Amino acid sequence: MNWMDDKVVLITGGGSGIGLAVVERFVNEGAKVCVMDRSQENIDALETKFNGKVIGLTGDVRSLADNKAAVAKTVDAFGQLDSFIGNAGIWDYMVPLEGQEEDNIEGICDEIFAVNVKGYILGAKAALPELRKTKGNIIFTASSSSFYTGGGGPVYVASKHAVAGLIKQLAYEVAPDIRVNGVAPGGTLTKLGGSSAAGQADSKLDEIPGVDQMIGSMTPLGFTSRPEDHAGIYLLLASDQNGGYITGSLINSDGGIGLGMRPEQ
Repeated sequence: MNWMDDKVVLITGGGSGIGLAVVERFVNEGAKVCVMDRSQENIDALETKFNGKVIGLTGDVRSLADNKAAVAKTVDAFGQLDSFIGNAGIWDYMVPLEGQEEDNIEGICDEIFAVNVKGYILGAKAALPELRKTKGNIIFTASSSSFYTGGGGPVYVASKHAVAGLIKQLAYEVAPDIRVNGVAPGGTLTKLGGSSAAGQADSKLDEIPGVDQMIGSMTPLGFTSRPEDHAGIYLLLASDQNGGYITGSLINSDGGIGLGMRPEQ
């Protein structure tokens, strides 16, 4: 028996990066999955690849109406909702506060917090009525930047600290019916982009010259993670059989970066 047989999952930002790795792992473990993503191309590719096991729709996580539409499509297609995974996010490309242009800083703050924090809140708001019915769970993609400095500039790091607080408060509010947890990946080679306000919407983290070596050198384990390195943690937290006593927790998957720089060999 697979961990997620007969379970139904909704994930935002599931068309690429960590989200895509989670979709693939969950389908392999028996789940039916609905994906909300900004890219219709990504949705089409998922629906073709998984042929009935994955459906999708384009939407903006900053819109409650879009989040409600995603929940409705999930339930209409698969009959229920067992797990909501808030995963869509954007980065600030480690720009320090003094390096942010005054003309852009308000828009950058608004956009990053709207996607990284408001998007999770609205997704949870939309999903909670269905999750109450199934005694389901919520998982948010946090970050090593939910705990430590160095993984972004102040706007991104502050947004991911906010996610840590959201997990704890929401877990307290919706217990015992619904479990709420997070996964905190460290630096991962993905197509993570930035804000439109900063002119970084089309930038990609994995295209930064030398980023693989830079991240790997910062971690005690000595290598940079790929999206699939984190997917099993989402599976653990979504599984009632294996994670049924876990709520209000964030699981680090960061190569030990919080322990400090890897010693010279």
